[in-house]
Amino acid sequence: MAEPAGQLLLVDDNRVNRLLLTRHLTQQGHHTEVAENGRQALQMLRGGGRRYDLLLLDIEMPEMDGFEVLAELKADAELRDLPVIVTSALDGLENVVRCIELGAEDYLSKPVNPVLLKARIGASLEKKRLRDTQRELVARFATQQVARDLATSGFSLGGRHVRGTVMFCDIRGFTSLVESQTPAEIIELLNTYYTLMFDAIGRCGGVVNQMIGDGLMAIFGAPQPLDDAAASAVLAALEMQQMMAQFRAEQRAAGRPELHIGIGIATGEMVAGYTGTQERATYTCVGDTVNLAARLEAHTKEAKRPILIDADTQAELAGAVPTEPLGPVHLKGKAAAVNVFAVR
Repeated sequence: MAEPAGQLLLVDDNRVNRLLLTRHLTQQGHHTEVAENGRQALQMLRGGGRRYDLLLLDIEMPEMDGFEVLAELKADAELRDLPVIVTSALDGLENVVRCIELGAEDYLSKPVNPVLLKARIGASLEKKRLRDTQRELVARFATQQVARDLATSGFSLGGRHVRGTVMFCDIRGFTSLVESQTPAEIIELLNTYYTLMFDAIGRCGGVVNQMIGDGLMAIFGAPQPLDDAAASAVLAALEMQQMMAQFRAEQRAAGRPELHIGIGIATGEMVAGYTGTQERATYTCVGDTVNLAARLEAHTKEAKRPILIDADTQAELAGAVPTEPLGPVHLKGKAAAVNVFAVR
């Protein structure tokens, strides 16, 4: 069975080398584009018009040599995983070692043996496909922010102190709803609900880190810092309510159950990081701020208000969003009364 073709970028200042290599690569089924030097190659890689699967890189070139290109790729989070096979006439073990240390997958001496080149390209493309599949799986089971944090910082159990905003959201009357609907209908309802909530939270810079039944927890300000985390969370909550109002209208028109949600938001210090084991872990936040947001969400049922926030969130809003003070409230699990505000 033929190996899958790749999108290759060949970088070589010698026109004859470019013609010969391009011919070999085309015969192998690959689509190949060329650059005459390192600077042009980086422009093509960063141009955004096309994504490449592999870079074939010469070392001795004008304007920017291969070593400089490798260093640039290694420093660029968007390009550091691009496989690079160096093809060079430079002799010396030190040059090979330098290329490998800078991130090259392999080093082939010129003139390049076409059979060996084919094998090296095949192995490099297979590695890239495995990395791409792994990245897609991480993105599917983690948010973009968490995936980006894993890519840049790596995985380690533990946490760090951050200041941010936590949101809890829950469907009202979900237990009775489950009893009146089939499992397939409930799953379809939850999928629509989560799609709408994820969209609103994500566009406001939040990270959904937990989904439990009909509830979710979102973080604003971790793992990546976020300016105006409190305001972003409140704006996300307002958009979530607007989306649910539209969804209720559609459900009502179709004679289906309508969903109402309650949202609690709290701002403050917390510990954010990966918790669990080396085999299975999740990104989350812990601390009094998290507990307070959960209690505020639960209190929306008694307060008959869809969005409740704490005093720290209210202070950071600085009047940007209309709110209504509900006074000190004794929340379950809190020793002292908490000043609670309803978002209007």
